[in-house]
Amino acid sequence: MASGKKTGGVAGIWLDDHELMVAAEKVRHAGYKHFDAIAPFPVHGLEEACGVKRSSIPYVTFVAGCTGLAAGLALTWWTSAIDWALNVGGKPFVSGPAFVPIMFELTILFAALASVGAMFVFARLPKIDPPIIDPDLTSHKFAIFIPENEVNYDAGRAEQLLKSLGAVETKRISEY
Repeated sequence: MASGKKTGGVAGIWLDDHELMVAAEKVRHAGYKHFDAIAPFPVHGLEEACGVKRSSIPYVTFVAGCTGLAAGLALTWWTSAIDWALNVGGKPFVSGPAFVPIMFELTILFAALASVGAMFVFARLPKIDPPIIDPDLTSHKFAIFIPENEVNYDAGRAEQLLKSLGAVETKRISEY
């Protein structure tokens, strides 16, 4: 949801994922921009049908990975050349090959932790006490939810649109 606040709306339920995809595209072409498509398993192409933009998580991961790389380099340089400078076997104080494992591990650590953190922030997780539109949405049914904070929202019009697109059932949701 775009706002993060709980809102009501209309949900249409389908039994086939291909019909859901066609319906999602037609809902988007009808002018709705902030609707949700709910499926019990990944449906290839559903994001494009709903008009979902690319996630920002890869950019967060890249920046965090670069930060981890820089932190690994700074840590190894500081401990080897400045803080605990020991000449072991004639090895130079700043030795790139000796620094690689630490830099690699910190790159992966920073990138992974930032990716998980960004996912929680962008998805507004955890959602405490989410509403149940239909219990079968976790096994074999599919849904499209049009929120009431959508531009030019009319519950009757939205319900009629979902029925005309093949929804086997429509429900008015008071809080989502």
